[in-house]
Amino acid sequence: MRSITLRARQLVWLFWLMPGMLWSQCFCPQQLEVWPQDVTVLHLMLCVPDTYFPPADNAEWATVAPELLGWDTEPIDTLYTYLEAQNTRGFLVLKNGRIVLEHYWGLSLAGQPFDMESYWYWASAGKTLTAMLVGIAQELGYLQLSESSSLYLGPGWTMLTPEQEAQITILHQLTMTSGLDDDVPDPYCTDPECLIYRAEPGSRWAYHNAPYTLLDGVLESATGQAFSPFFNQHLRDPIDMQGFWLYSGFNHVFYSTVRDMARFGLLILNRGLWAGVPILQDESYFQAMTKPSQTINPSYGYLWWLNGQDTFMVPGLQLPFPGPLTPHAPADMIAAMGKNGQLINVVPSQGLVMIRMGDNPDQSLIPLIFQDELWQHLTPIICPMD
Repeated sequence: MRSITLRARQLVWLFWLMPGMLWSQCFCPQQLEVWPQDVTVLHLMLCVPDTYFPPADNAEWATVAPELLGWDTEPIDTLYTYLEAQNTRGFLVLKNGRIVLEHYWGLSLAGQPFDMESYWYWASAGKTLTAMLVGIAQELGYLQLSESSSLYLGPGWTMLTPEQEAQITILHQLTMTSGLDDDVPDPYCTDPECLIYRAEPGSRWAYHNAPYTLLDGVLESATGQAFSPFFNQHLRDPIDMQGFWLYSGFNHVFYSTVRDMARFGLLILNRGLWAGVPILQDESYFQAMTKPSQTINPSYGYLWWLNGQDTFMVPGLQLPFPGPLTPHAPADMIAAMGKNGQLINVVPSQGLVMIRMGDNPDQSLIPLIFQDELWQHLTPIICPMD
């Protein structure tokens, strides 16, 4: 080990050769007293915050060792032990697009050992795919968020009066503020008899799956295409993501591998751009999607959960809770969360994407407690980036 001062000239040369390199972002402060002998120019280049995009073949995805980022590797085994105990199947963390942590446990849906090629369901984390697709459809001129949902679903899609029904917009469906009653025997049911009036649209936030699911019908009517082909053409295929949608009762569920889920997270980290190609160009839509969409539950955007807000609400309750959604996670984190702990966490300030797939860690629709416990284990590993 050599002192940093002995490497001063080399550092000056490196900064001249590679302007924009943020060397301080790659090492924790306690590691700056000495310089590891095995750190090379190549290693330093891996620390450049420029985003990496993987090739089409998931098996060729680049990695970077956590040590080279200044992460503390000692708690990693404890993190993995916790995840295994919580019925996790796959876990992955990206830093600026490169894989830093990845591990698999248990059996796949087909009963085989779960690995990077195994498919799993996204559950409600898949809502965020629909949110992006609605933005793309609006950008292409197929619809406007302010339009009445009845324009695309037709009259009589609910049990409301025509006047009440006409007041529900696409925006209300995206923000869980349709005013339809979520306290019905089957909140997943999209049949008209299941969709009854509870409040004026926009005046009440309630986590209600049926109005969200009907966005499929809105998109199909607006675009004149079946949902899956439109999704594949405009979102899945341009980022080389594999996966498919299946109906389960009233629900429309997306299935993919962990790495394919990470592709979508990386797209969100880069605000709708993939390797310089715009998938969603509408910056105002992206901004609205990932910011508070209303004041009733400021921790909810367009089907995305938002950390760092003053209050949050949970499915099934009308009581706002004080504080951020996930206290131990970075305040700027946005999250896709689904039943049984399906997670996409995106942290723009740190260039992080975290993926978790698996069976139920708890019985909640949205795994808020598990999410925070997971970050309690992950945060000590990650070196804060200034």
